[in-house]
Amino acid sequence: MTKALEGIRVLDMTHVQSGPSATQLLAWLGADVVKLEAPSGDITRRQLRDLPDVDSLYFTMLNCNKRSITLNTKTERGKEILTELIRRSDVMVENFGPGAVDRMGFTWDRVQEINPRIVYASIKGFGDGPYTGFKAYEVVAQAMGGSMSTTGFEDGPPLATGAQIGDSGTGVHAVAGILAALYQRENTGRGQRVNVAMQHAVLNLCRVKLRDQQRLAHGPLAEYPNDDFGDEVPRSGNASGGGQPGWAVRCAPGGPNDYVYVIVQPVGWRPVSELIGRPELADDPEWATPEARLPKLGKMFQLIEEWSSTLPKWEVLDRLNSHGIPCGPILSTKEIIEDESLAANEMVVRVPHPERGEFVTVGSPLKLSDSPVEVTGSPLLGQHNEEVYVGELGLGDEELRLLKSNGVI
Repeated sequence: MTKALEGIRVLDMTHVQSGPSATQLLAWLGADVVKLEAPSGDITRRQLRDLPDVDSLYFTMLNCNKRSITLNTKTERGKEILTELIRRSDVMVENFGPGAVDRMGFTWDRVQEINPRIVYASIKGFGDGPYTGFKAYEVVAQAMGGSMSTTGFEDGPPLATGAQIGDSGTGVHAVAGILAALYQRENTGRGQRVNVAMQHAVLNLCRVKLRDQQRLAHGPLAEYPNDDFGDEVPRSGNASGGGQPGWAVRCAPGGPNDYVYVIVQPVGWRPVSELIGRPELADDPEWATPEARLPKLGKMFQLIEEWSSTLPKWEVLDRLNSHGIPCGPILSTKEIIEDESLAANEMVVRVPHPERGEFVTVGSPLKLSDSPVEVTGSPLLGQHNEEVYVGELGLGDEELRLLKSNGVI
C-alpha cells in the first residue's frame, strides 16, 4: 500500500527537538526523510544517555523512520554535495540559529536557483523584531508565548507545562505549513518558504487566554475560581477556564497521581449530587443552577473531593462515567507506558534498535486509513552514507573513502 507522502524527499537539516519532531511526522506519513548530520552527529545522540556509548532515547524517540547521512557543510566539497541534495529534494527543513544557513551560502534565493520546486521550511525561536536574536528553548517559548503566565496556582510562581508545546508543538505547526506548501505547488509548480516561530506556535495554543484577556475589560471571569482579578488573566490552577467548570479531585490512597479530573455540566449536577451523597443539592436554589454554583466553585469541588478521596481513581472513574459525567484519570508516565489501550492503538510502541535493544516510543497520532504507519528504529550516525552518496548521487566508492578520510562526511 502506498503512503500519503510516498515519493516526497525531505532533506532534514534539523537537530534537537522542534525540527526532528516535524520531520518524523513527515516520515510517518511516508516521506523519505534523509537526516543530514555533521560528522559528529546530532547533539541529542549523546544527551541524557541512559546507556553508555549508544544513541540516547532523546535521539531515538525523535528520529524514527529516517535515514542518516553525514556531511561537513563548511567544506567546499560539502557545499557541492549539499547543492546536489537540495536539487533532488522536495522539502528542506532546518532549525539552526537565525541566518546560519544563509552564512553557509544557501540563502532562499540561492535555494530557489538550485531547485525552484523545493519547499524550504525553517523553525526559529521568534519572528522578525527585537526577539529575533534570542536563543530559544522549550520553556523560553512557553514563557514568551503566554503559557507560563497562565499556568499554575494563583498564589504560586508561573509554571512550565510538561507538554513540549514549544518544541514538538512548533513541529506540528511546521508540518501543517509544509503540507500546505506541497499542495499549493501542485497548482503553481513552485516551492515556497515556510517560517514557523516557537513563540508564535505557543501563542496559537494559548488563544483562549487572549480571549479571556479581552473579556476582563467587561468584568471578572466567572468561570475562574479566583477571588480577585487585576488587569491580566490570572493563574487559575486546574480550572479549565471554559464554559464547563472542571477540577482535579483527589482519590484514595492519595498518591501523587491519584486524581480524577471532573467536569460539571449543567445536566450533570443532579447525578453528581446523588453520587456524592448530597441529592438535596440538586434542587437547592443555592446550588441548582450553573449561575448559583459559579461563585462557589471551590466549595463545589471540595464536596466532590470529600467523596472521591475515599475511593481509588479507577472506581471514581467508573462511577462518574456510568452517569455520563465527563472525567478522566490523571495518568502517570508509568501508567501511560503500561496502558493496554494506548498499545492497542499503536500510540505506545516498542521498537528494536541495533545497539540499545528495544525501546518504547510514541507512535503516530495521525491515523490515515490508506496510509498506515509502522514505526521503525532511528538510524545510526551516517548509516546511509553509501546508500545515498553512491547509490543515489552516483559518487564512486573511492571518492566516498576520500570524503571520509578528508572529514567531509
